[in-house]
Amino acid sequence: MGIRTGDNKVDSVLRQYYEQLASEYDVGEIKAIARTVFHHNLGWDPAQMELRRFESLHESDLLKVYMPLKRLRCGEPLQYILGKVEFHGLQIAVTPDVLIPRPETEELVELIFRNVRAAKLIVDVGTGSGCIALALKQGFPQARVIGMDVSDKALAVARANGEALGLEVEWRRADALDPAFELPRGADLIVSNPPYIPEQEAGTLHARVRAREPYIALFAPDGDPLAFYRAIGTAASHALAGDGQLWFEAHYRLAQESADALRALGFSEVQVIPDIGGNDRFIRAARNPLQRS
Repeated sequence: MGIRTGDNKVDSVLRQYYEQLASEYDVGEIKAIARTVFHHNLGWDPAQMELRRFESLHESDLLKVYMPLKRLRCGEPLQYILGKVEFHGLQIAVTPDVLIPRPETEELVELIFRNVRAAKLIVDVGTGSGCIALALKQGFPQARVIGMDVSDKALAVARANGEALGLEVEWRRADALDPAFELPRGADLIVSNPPYIPEQEAGTLHARVRAREPYIALFAPDGDPLAFYRAIGTAASHALAGDGQLWFEAHYRLAQESADALRALGFSEVQVIPDIGGNDRFIRAARNPLQRS
């Protein structure tokens, strides 16, 4: 297994993490990965890891913390190995059929909660694992929430997440780029984190993202990175209630262009909002003037 026979100490396992992952991750990332694995598979917190650093692990526990290392070394993302990721306080199951939720998407949900006081009908387009739809259902328990995706496999993951969390969301198969695509009328909130990476940028992504996460969830149509913003914006312009809001996550270099595309569709007020790192990332739009938060 790469650990010397008879040496099952925690310190030896940790040393293997640093040695075997050094070419793929920096020291801080490796430390966070090891802590996550020990917490997820053994229930240990960082203090326990330090206090028990020179204890020997039973063979079964050794396997629980060492087998993820072998998969990490082969390029698998940690979230797929563990099968879950925390998103806005929810444990969301993830598989290679869905995009791994990012911190920026949690920021999007937080912004919505700060700017939307109430909602009766919420639609999440391109729901993937269902993380946005489920977080919004938790925050707006009285709302009817619909999650849409073109992938049947993604919808199966989202449905299972909803059942596991006890949150009732309707799941529908829909292709936002289909000319016949429509959204439910009277929606108070429509939200989407659509594929927005231009295909020509594929080479700039880390291999574990490019090769492991679903291509269809990452990349915009070749030559038209704004396609989803126009298609969803067009459908939303007909579906939103009078005071309804449309929210997007966007490519930081294309957020202003995406916002301009929404203005061209007749949205009367469109705001581009930076993420915590200062990059243009989120778009808030409405057909009628927005109330300032």
